[in-house]
Amino acid sequence: RKVCVMDDDLVAAFSANLLSKSYVDQGAQSLRAHDKVFARLLANRRMLGRGLNDVAIEFLVHKLSVMDSNNFIDNVGVGEREGRVFSDMVRRRCYSMAHGIGRSGDITAEQPKACGSSAAHALAQCMARDALRLAGMRDLGKRALVLPLATGMTLTLVLSSLRLMVRNSADGGVDAAAPNVVIWCRLDQKTCVKAATCAGLEIVVIEPVLNGDQLDTNVHAIERAIEDVGVDRLVAVVTSTSCFAPRACDDVETVAKLCEKKNVAHVINNAYGVQSRVLCERVSKAWTVGRVDAVVQSTDKNFMVPVGGAVVCCGKRNEALVEAVARNYPGRASASASMDMFITLLSMGEEHWLRLLDEREKLYDYMHAELSKVAEEEGERMLRTPGNPISMAMTLSCARGISPTMFGSMLFSRCVSGTRVVAPGEVKTVGGIEFHGFGASHSAYPETYFTAAAAIGTTRADVDRFASVLRKTFKDFKKKSQPAAA
Repeated sequence: RKVCVMDDDLVAAFSANLLSKSYVDQGAQSLRAHDKVFARLLANRRMLGRGLNDVAIEFLVHKLSVMDSNNFIDNVGVGEREGRVFSDMVRRRCYSMAHGIGRSGDITAEQPKACGSSAAHALAQCMARDALRLAGMRDLGKRALVLPLATGMTLTLVLSSLRLMVRNSADGGVDAAAPNVVIWCRLDQKTCVKAATCAGLEIVVIEPVLNGDQLDTNVHAIERAIEDVGVDRLVAVVTSTSCFAPRACDDVETVAKLCEKKNVAHVINNAYGVQSRVLCERVSKAWTVGRVDAVVQSTDKNFMVPVGGAVVCCGKRNEALVEAVARNYPGRASASASMDMFITLLSMGEEHWLRLLDEREKLYDYMHAELSKVAEEEGERMLRTPGNPISMAMTLSCARGISPTMFGSMLFSRCVSGTRVVAPGEVKTVGGIEFHGFGASHSAYPETYFTAAAAIGTTRADVDRFASVLRKTFKDFKKKSQPAAA
């Protein structure tokens, strides 16, 4: 069967009227080679072994673009939404794919006016699922949703959908306001709290346990909270994998067993955990040994695309919530996030994706070693947090008589971004909840410290430059600190 009849007809026309057959045949081989790559992608529905170059990707994207109705040669649009784009710059940025994805009934449904955009979205989801598998997630459900929402809003959609599911499955006579509570393992990021409060939910905060330097999950407190709140009022237990040191990945396996035993839903915030094989393996173990209803991960933090997308997945034992999230997304959606994923995963290919994961793991060891040298030179120490394979922290005991956050400002003014300075004692109210020791994910963490992350895409050159700037910053910070202390 011919892959593309249109191209074969054009080749025949060229040979007959314009060019030498031998040259046309050679060019036709290239066209067919590109078409075969597309056919292989459609047949296998997974990442290509090797990434494509930009010319090949744009060739494919433009082919998909002309399948959207606003790009039909004879199209006449007389509705209120016909893919009209005023700016040529915007049109080029989205490859004239302006209709978006999904329909009002399901974000994964085919959009009649956008066959090409729908195909790109479907393939992006297939490749995203394969990328999760390659990163270490086993026994995945059949679908990985790519949503045009960042992690926080995606968690809100997941929790809202879960609340509807729990209410609809409850016996008659249940109060209309119930269930309305989530049990949340404390992680000091405002987004985590707002994701639940935006869904209209109350939060029971579970403080982690301090073990040495590391903050670990208080599973016993979770169990007590389930009993105190009552299963009929609970929407879910929310745990997290990726986080700032010294907090460790939650004990998602034990919590999953507990949730299955108590018949309580379990949502995992895996925001930037895809880049860690250790975290991916823990997630897949959790949904194997216990209950996990959904796992949410960021597209930009894991796949190096612009902010604005998330991937929602689950294990094959429990796929109901992921399907519900797809149905509950209100209205049509922007195709930007899925198109970013589609292009990026085509460009990476399996080979480069695996290499990035390997390089990140090696970079963690390198960064930790280099920062340990700086810590020893400056009379500080690295906090011991073996349960966190991405983030690390160094004490900042030299901050005497001066705000420790100035250290972070000094780093930022020297073009170092991403560090996070945390000092004991800060009190902050988020979503109506007062947090003591905010930033540390613990009410009484004993150390002042700053964090850094060995994240995907970071290079050894980045680490070397960071270590160099860090030494200079310590020197200047101590000069400012001494007069203040005196």
